[in-house]
Amino acid sequence: MRPAILLLELDSVAVGIRVGDAMAKRSPLATLHAGTVHPGKYLVLAGGEVADVEEAWQAGRESAAGGLRDELFLPEVHPTVVEALCGARRPVAGDALGVVETRTVAATLHAADAGVKGAEVELGEVRLADGLGGKAYLLFAGAVADVEAAVEIACARVPEAELVASVLIPRLSVEMAENLEAAGEFARRVGRPGEAG
Repeated sequence: MRPAILLLELDSVAVGIRVGDAMAKRSPLATLHAGTVHPGKYLVLAGGEVADVEEAWQAGRESAAGGLRDELFLPEVHPTVVEALCGARRPVAGDALGVVETRTVAATLHAADAGVKGAEVELGEVRLADGLGGKAYLLFAGAVADVEAAVEIACARVPEAELVASVLIPRLSVEMAENLEAAGEFARRVGRPGEAG
């Protein structure tokens, strides 16, 4: 992705498809990805030059007609957020682990960007919506003071109604670090892959 990303989170699949179409027609975008997530929401993600993405954002909002659940526009998104959004995961190494859990994908991505820009931490992972009932969470790792700062900065960017929880865990156990670095879904962790999802 390029310098800016936009995410629109919609309550309706039909409205989401219309929103994605309006965005694509209004502005040239480097990337446009759209699809369903649990529980029956629709995400439209766009990336490209700041002015183009901002124009697409306007088109998407106009076409959402009250179906917009949450939104995110990051004109200078941190590269590790883009990597995590594309599925990259990093080991949760360091003296501390920070977890921020939100009710929407957009809120978690906003929190992740703020945290990695505001403190010297690694973004271990972002988990988004599917298998989480529409919620999302992120993992920060690093020195205790840095992770504490990242969690505080991240939570300050999330509206209170969208924040589920945040925790700081000093000296994460080896066993939990292994679980976090493996599959996130419980059924997959205990060897029942047919039940994950």
